[in-house]
Amino acid sequence: MLENFDIAAFWENLVDWCGGVFWTENTLYQIAIIAISFGIAVIVSHTSNKRLADAIEKANMPMQAKRVSNNLRRLILPITALTLIFFATQIASSTLFGMEVGLTTAITKLLLAWIVIRMALQFVQNKFARNFFAFSILAIAALSIFGVLDETSAALDSIGINLGESRLSLLAVFKSIFLLFFLLYMAIFVSTFAERKVLQAKGMKRSSQVLISKVIRITLIVFALLIGVTSAGIDLSLFAVFGGAVGLGVGFGLQKGISNLFSGMLLLLDKSIVPGDVLEMEGGTFGWVQHMGARYTEVVTRDNKSFLIPNEDFITQKVVNWSHGNTLIRVEVKFGVDYGHNPHEINAMAAKAAEKADERICEDPAPVCHLAEFADSSLNFKLRFWIKDAEKGMTNIRGAVMLALWDTFEENNIKIPYPHREVLITEQKKAS
Repeated sequence: MLENFDIAAFWENLVDWCGGVFWTENTLYQIAIIAISFGIAVIVSHTSNKRLADAIEKANMPMQAKRVSNNLRRLILPITALTLIFFATQIASSTLFGMEVGLTTAITKLLLAWIVIRMALQFVQNKFARNFFAFSILAIAALSIFGVLDETSAALDSIGINLGESRLSLLAVFKSIFLLFFLLYMAIFVSTFAERKVLQAKGMKRSSQVLISKVIRITLIVFALLIGVTSAGIDLSLFAVFGGAVGLGVGFGLQKGISNLFSGMLLLLDKSIVPGDVLEMEGGTFGWVQHMGARYTEVVTRDNKSFLIPNEDFITQKVVNWSHGNTLIRVEVKFGVDYGHNPHEINAMAAKAAEKADERICEDPAPVCHLAEFADSSLNFKLRFWIKDAEKGMTNIRGAVMLALWDTFEENNIKIPYPHREVLITEQKKAS
């Protein structure tokens, strides 16, 4: 695993270097300059940070500008320390003192690199990603400033394992981690930007916009993974067998997830369900599609409950799409009246009552009423009418029509029958 790398010799050289560099009078003076400068910078930062934070909070600027200003506010400490160490270094290296200032010069360069890196990474909104990039770049800059970048790279490259005909070193692992993280973040950043532009396109349907945005995101992430691994010098064929075993296990574990993913893509391709459609599921869930994700579809009901329904259910189960095709929907209300009334008059009364029940009911086609059944105690009718806005609810429109029927029947003295039961009590004569 360790090739041409003597740990004991490396440690001995490190101890000798530290003893020859740090434990000298000149170096101790430089360490004192650095410590005093950082102490003053901490005091300045502590006293000014609170005032600047309040000023930024009260300032009339966009939230993005406030976020950037707050991030830059945290650079007061390194900027102050950099300024003090720089001037102290100039004085110490002058002809008056004639000190060697290699350490303070290196710290100055390191602080300057840190400030430039933090300012350059302000466009990265994710805090974890911003810190990861900042510390990774700073580590490389520090090794370069102190002149040990090549030695460190050689030491990391000497630590590795042989996998068949290829070799995987620690340096390749570090490169892979950094490149993968960078490329994945850039892929997500670019796909988010592209998704925003696609969703703003006016000449495309919503389902096509969602499908294109998801294809762009998945494609960029896959390319980022492949480029990141191969550019780091890792041969993907090394992981063929291992990847196949892992893929098999992951495939069984993510069977439902993959099924839902492809079901969502099928729904977007055939456009059977799009955001805004009014759906009725087998379980009785009734609402409109709020969002279509990779794994689930969000359906919001009339009582403002969000049901996260797996995409697979829309493929394997029966779904009533009230918005698919023609949005004209027929609604039916059943009722019964006493046998003593003329069914021809009831048909006309019910249709007229439905016309005036609610403005949501269409005039064309007009409501119709039919005699449906000669029941045991009533004449049963079916009143049918049409609406175009099922997303506004079905129960409320049925209720409005039934109230209109009730008012009409009350005005015309129409009786609605209900069951009557007679109970006969008989007494048995006692046997003599």
